[in-house]
Amino acid sequence: MRGIRKGVLGVALLATVVMGAGASAGAVGPVPVPAAATEAATAPVPVVGAEADVAHHGHVSLWDGRIGVWLVSENLGPSDLSQATVRLAFSVPMAGGQELPPACLWSSDRVVSCRTGELRVTGGIGELGLDLRTAGRPDELTVDITTAWRDGASDRHPGNDRHRVLVLATGDPYVF
Repeated sequence: MRGIRKGVLGVALLATVVMGAGASAGAVGPVPVPAAATEAATAPVPVVGAEADVAHHGHVSLWDGRIGVWLVSENLGPSDLSQATVRLAFSVPMAGGQELPPACLWSSDRVVSCRTGELRVTGGIGELGLDLRTAGRPDELTVDITTAWRDGASDRHPGNDRHRVLVLATGDPYVF
């Protein structure tokens, strides 16, 4: 894949240099682009290795200085995953000294990273529930949910594993 990207980048740079040289020399009209460059630029990007489509869905609630997160991770395929990691980044710091589930760890006072466990294509899901205390009592916060690692597999549809959720301190579940 890097070879294709380098090739496309090289052709783009060559076209820029040729067009720039032509313009400074007083040339008029379009500069012809070799057919190989056009084909390389429009060819689909090949997938190297395993491919899996990780998706995260759930809801987040904020009330009285507490935040609850319920998250389901699934693999829409086409390959099974032995493991993935979901990252939850909060816009406000969490209170210190809080225990997390065994599959999770604190990356900072605002970030929790959790293993999903095995995500098979045929319906294997990973569930996560967090009940955390915030530092203070914010009226609102945001949570960024992303896949930090997917067992080395590529994902052509990363949009369903990236969410930003604005959560108001109403106790209502904000769905993603």
